[in-house]
Amino acid sequence: MTVDKTQLLDMYRVMVRIRSFEEHAHKEFLTGRMTGFLHLYSGEEAIAAGVMSVLNTDDYIASHHRGHGHLLAKGGDPKRMFAELFGRRDGYCSGKGGSMHIADRSLGILGANGIVGASLPIGTGAALASKMRNEGKVSVAFFGDAASNRGTFHESLNLGACWRLPVVYVCENNLYGVSTRQTDAMKITDIADRAAGYGFPGVVVDGNDVVAVREAAAEAVDRARRGGGPTLIEGKTWRHWGHFVGDSAAYRDPAEHEAWLKRDPILVCARVLEANKWATGTDLEKIQAEADAEIEAAMEFAKNSPWPDKSELLTDVYAE
Repeated sequence: MTVDKTQLLDMYRVMVRIRSFEEHAHKEFLTGRMTGFLHLYSGEEAIAAGVMSVLNTDDYIASHHRGHGHLLAKGGDPKRMFAELFGRRDGYCSGKGGSMHIADRSLGILGANGIVGASLPIGTGAALASKMRNEGKVSVAFFGDAASNRGTFHESLNLGACWRLPVVYVCENNLYGVSTRQTDAMKITDIADRAAGYGFPGVVVDGNDVVAVREAAAEAVDRARRGGGPTLIEGKTWRHWGHFVGDSAAYRDPAEHEAWLKRDPILVCARVLEANKWATGTDLEKIQAEADAEIEAAMEFAKNSPWPDKSELLTDVYAE
């Protein structure tokens, strides 16, 4: 195994923290007190935790509509995240962005995005800026399987390759673009194969195995930082819920869903921790309790945060 006890426990904590945030947000959204759309990351936590575990604080990430996990794994503050989801002044974007537009430049988080595939040119542009400034920073662009059919995907990978940019493209392939299964929208099984057309490595990993994700990400980030250019990582995974809260996901096979739930990334990691005697069931229960307490406190902070004043309507909207 390429990780030690401390590293694996840290990634486990990150995954549990993400799951707790998402499940609390889910319940609150159903009360009607949280508006807009909510796309839950539950089930895909190993990808965010594994990739972010090998990044520096100032490395860049560009996220997408299902981005809460990326933000938390990169060090985002759940209090400010919840405040943003509630539309409150203490939110990351002063309550104006909502779930799909959270950003924190101090952590290299360039923002989540509601436009499918928009993270790809943003992440590529950040990598170009890093190279031109000789910053030594790596950029990671997260996107879903459906985004790989868009022109922005191909344009970004082509430029990333031609300019040998320090960028890692991470496809979180949960097998569905909204309700369209991957097999109905493309003739290839592995999206990572598309990297070959641009002359750089494409790697397929078990997206529910945080150690496998970390190993692939470590190699890709090191390659990018050394000037070797891009890598495309495809993590095969599964979202536990529908495309958004309110989508029953009736288009998925219940048997397949149950099979994937048995490979929940948190359960997979817990088994490894226990098998190596790095944690007991009691230890893991304590980690869960600590995460739940932190998230519940963050929720209360957000609920008590003031609403933005009407005078702030155009603040941060235009630049002069």
